[in-house]
Amino acid sequence: MNVLASLAVLGFLILFHEAGHFLAARAQGIRVNGFSIGFGPALIKKELQGVTFALRALPLGGFVSFPDEDSDSNIPKDDPDLLSNRPINQRILVISAGVIANLLLAWLVLFGQATLVGLPSQPSPGVIVMSVQHDQAAEEAGLASGDKITSINGTELGRGQEAVELLVETIKHAPLKTIQLERVRSNKKNILTITPAEYLGNGKIGAQLQANITGENRSAKNFWEIINHSNTQFIDLLSRTINGYQGLFTNFGDTAKQMSGPVKIVEIGAQLSHQGGSGLVLFAALVSINLAVLNSFPFPLLDGGQLMMLILEAIRGRPIPERIQLAFMQSGFVLLVGLSVVLIIRDTSQLNLVQQLINR
Repeated sequence: MNVLASLAVLGFLILFHEAGHFLAARAQGIRVNGFSIGFGPALIKKELQGVTFALRALPLGGFVSFPDEDSDSNIPKDDPDLLSNRPINQRILVISAGVIANLLLAWLVLFGQATLVGLPSQPSPGVIVMSVQHDQAAEEAGLASGDKITSINGTELGRGQEAVELLVETIKHAPLKTIQLERVRSNKKNILTITPAEYLGNGKIGAQLQANITGENRSAKNFWEIINHSNTQFIDLLSRTINGYQGLFTNFGDTAKQMSGPVKIVEIGAQLSHQGGSGLVLFAALVSINLAVLNSFPFPLLDGGQLMMLILEAIRGRPIPERIQLAFMQSGFVLLVGLSVVLIIRDTSQLNLVQQLINR
């Protein structure tokens, strides 16, 4: 059930992203001829009002298609309702709408939890492990997504962001030194021994950490407290995500190892759902923000790549030659599919069940 819940959340986030593109186009009267979840051959498809809605075989994202891209379309090339014939500002809105939709969804999820469930009376003790990096100290010590760390070297971590900072600072100052963590999993406590690796003079265990905000909730004092709480959580998750992706440009080799494919993302969601609805809400908000930030990159097939082409067109005063646009998009498709296959194979091979089969 936890895996199914994680898959459902991931599918909904992709659906919401593509719905952003679709609705932004239709609201401006721009022609749309396709709405797909996944890539490759269509498993299920239905045509409604001239738009083909499809569920496809490769669950690696989705896309909205336009008649401009269809060589068999009988719509005249000078039709004013084609996306390519609209002003640049309208096209930018269509391209940006997916990222905007995911950011909006993340905020709404956090707002909805604060409204319906309540606000944490105060963070619970300890720090939650969001994810661990393969072959790093955290994984080798036995840490996994969803674990709670309550003390380090016998010192209680306390609560909230201060607990996270205490844990991180202690690890950073202990490269190649043995430290002890008290780990709680399924209400059972045990002591783990871990030796942080040395990286740029600091200790590093290869784990993403989050304050334990899954304790008891209280009703908000007023509507503005809900708004402030939602904004604070949203900004914190967004800034952490952006800082994490910055490593792709400043330290690609190390950061690339931490990238997760669909299999790993579903596994993390399933583990966090053990914490109940609050864990699943955190997973939904975090992945939605990750989809928004990742799609903003100026890479082929991503929204940021298409936005970059529009900006270049605005600077040049005329469209980029079609052969260049085609080569850009085709290279992106090969890169995306290739990277996805590599991540799926890697993440699948690291699943506990697969590891058990391999080690038999």
